Amino acid sequence: MSRIVNPPTVVVQSDAELLAKATAARLVTRLVDAQAMRGTASLVLTGGGIGIAVLEQLALAPARDAIDWSRVDIWWGDERFLPSGDPDRNETQARRALLDHVPVPAERVHPMGASDRVDDSPEAAARRYADELREAAEYGDAVPAFDVCLLGVGEDAHVASLFPGRPAMYETERTVVSVHGSPKPPPVRISLTLPAIRAAREVWLIASGEAKANAIRLALDKAGPIQVPAAGARGRSRTLFLLDRAAASALPPGFYVPGVV
Repeated sequence: MSRIVNPPTVVVQSDAELLAKATAARLVTRLVDAQAMRGTASLVLTGGGIGIAVLEQLALAPARDAIDWSRVDIWWGDERFLPSGDPDRNETQARRALLDHVPVPAERVHPMGASDRVDDSPEAAARRYADELREAAEYGDAVPAFDVCLLGVGEDAHVASLFPGRPAMYETERTVVSVHGSPKPPPVRISLTLPAIRAAREVWLIASGEAKANAIRLALDKAGPIQVPAAGARGRSRTLFLLDRAAASALPPGFYVPGVV
């Protein structure tokens, strides 16, 4: 039976700073609600300028303490296959922006593999992360039902490290893959696949800047996910496109909801 997917909701803030603040505030509400309902919450982090800005704003928000950080599981949507602590790793940036400032237990933080692990490879790291996701899932599922999966959107409409037309876009079974020859440096990465992303209860796609405007238009215009990966990133319950005005500039008038902080 085909899974029914609700159409995305598009919310637009006036600029990138307000977008980061509003998304951080929205995250607090969503994680608190998840914990009230199920006792725990799970969050998939993204990198990139606006993604890290959201984490910085979350660290600064007084309301962040409404979240019981001891009961939050942190995952990543993708990672650059670089040595541990490398400043270009999404994990390194997320720790500096947020995780070093909140009391998340080490065992609840689930980074993807690094290139300095002895006898490791991107393929082995991807398999190991898939195993970790499977162990954390319930009811025999391949991945947890993440409460929120944050995703940035590239100028080419890529999400995580899923680039247009690349082999990972054809994946229907594996939940985590290694990526070689990435159009953006570094060339080797690890990424969740669309089947893993679509397991999330909510997927939030975040974009700022006019350079993203065409990618956002394509992602919301019934484009195919093979060439427009952002078009295939959808949550089971809800999908949000959280944009600033510049990123939304190619959308028709009345297409989105004006955001408020």
